[in-house]
Amino acid sequence: MESDYADEFWEAAQLEIRTLEEMGAWEVVDRTPDMNVIGGTWAFKIKRFPDGLIKKFKARFCARGDQQLKGVDFFEVYAPVVQWSTVRLMLILQALLGLKSKQGDITCAFLHADVPEDEKIHVEMPKGFEQKGKVLRLRKTLYGLRQSPRAFWQYMTDKLDECGMKQSELDPCLFIGPKVICIVYVDDLLFWARDDADIVELAHGLRDLGVDLEEEQDAAGFLGVSIEYDSATKTMEMRQDGLIDRCIEALGLDADTSNTTTRPSSGQPLPRDSEGEPASEEFNYASVVGMMMYLAGHTRPDIAYAVNCCARYMFCPKRSHELALKRIGRYLLATRDRGMILDPNQELADLLTVDCYPDADFAGMYGHEKSSDPTSVKSRTGFVITFGGCPVTWQSKLQTETALSTMEAEIVALAHSCRVLMPIIDMTMELLSAFGMKLDSTTMKVSIHEDNAGALVLGKTLPPGFTPRSKHYAIKTIWFREQIVKRGIKLLKIDTKEQLGDIFTKGLPEPAFIYLRQKLIGW
Repeated sequence: MESDYADEFWEAAQLEIRTLEEMGAWEVVDRTPDMNVIGGTWAFKIKRFPDGLIKKFKARFCARGDQQLKGVDFFEVYAPVVQWSTVRLMLILQALLGLKSKQGDITCAFLHADVPEDEKIHVEMPKGFEQKGKVLRLRKTLYGLRQSPRAFWQYMTDKLDECGMKQSELDPCLFIGPKVICIVYVDDLLFWARDDADIVELAHGLRDLGVDLEEEQDAAGFLGVSIEYDSATKTMEMRQDGLIDRCIEALGLDADTSNTTTRPSSGQPLPRDSEGEPASEEFNYASVVGMMMYLAGHTRPDIAYAVNCCARYMFCPKRSHELALKRIGRYLLATRDRGMILDPNQELADLLTVDCYPDADFAGMYGHEKSSDPTSVKSRTGFVITFGGCPVTWQSKLQTETALSTMEAEIVALAHSCRVLMPIIDMTMELLSAFGMKLDSTTMKVSIHEDNAGALVLGKTLPPGFTPRSKHYAIKTIWFREQIVKRGIKLLKIDTKEQLGDIFTKGLPEPAFIYLRQKLIGW
């Protein structure tokens, strides 16, 4: 083993084998000519805290699932993970209602689920622990098997059900009990309740059913996201300092010598630049874009537009795209210690609000791309949906269809944001009901804030007052208008300067960007 941490990883490998044997993951059997034996492999990882410091060394023995045959070695494989919008809704409710929270981790999660007796899966002996003429017959769903994630998800669903936790129909990884709400992301669990004792009781119940649950403290870190709750101000900050540092390091930037910037984009569209200077390849463009996409999608919506522009050229970057990515890095360098502040409006505790801010940039690339390129006339959709004034979900993306006018581009953005808004409304109502909150028009208000006059006219008129220029997208208009009427949603006029969706559609001037960022993420 060639590594600066070879000794630590070897100790971790020995611990892994002992753990697997203690859990009855396999039995050692003689190899026979008729066996379909798949390979095994070691995966080594350094687990870190959100700030980047080493937490522990992990070694995991995995089966070579890529060698399995569909219909022979496995059948169903789908396994869901919790939506981050659900996580953020619960964090906002924690701040709003003063809920207690705890985090849990399941040791050797996949090994809790059994391999069905009629399925025979054989794996080569682990490297470093070989026995001549022997192979492993799996009794548990080892890491690496195609069916392991699904088997464990079904296992956890059954165990939580036995504890009285009912699975949500809106998010299959959300479980609601009489006193506790639980979120499952593979082997990571988050619990919320009004009383810590209720969480402890549920954890004991899961352990009694054979779940090897390691209970941790309050939800201070989840999937690399640091969560800091201030009980005095009832605010919460979500940060990813460690990931920001990795982005900065990958780009070759340095806090002492690199210049910083106050905006992640220059304000000009980022074209394909087909004839431009080739990429220098001084860093892995795709890798940095991937890290920034995770950052933009979880705690830094202020870089979502700029990152999406760079992501369009992930497989054919030019030097201009590298410079655009470095600009985002310099912006992150200047704001490294900042994240997304969840500060629900406590004055509105008796009138809970869900707000949607959709916007569009009509044919923003036209004149910057070759006119023969279809993407040169595509418009961009941007929106954010908030609960209690805090961001729940957001998006910045090019529209898949070609809008023929500003109004049509706005209608496309409005319809798309409505498709995301509807399940958010349902999820919000389900969670509020779980805590015994009364829900009607006097306690909950849903609004869509639109800054385009034409879109407002079409959206507020029933039956829709179509013109010759708007008939061809009547389906979208009628659909979202029906939803607005059916659900009692208010479609309101908003000044463009206050339109939060604007930060997701274009590179704004510095004063406008800073103003909207303050309204969006609190700084």
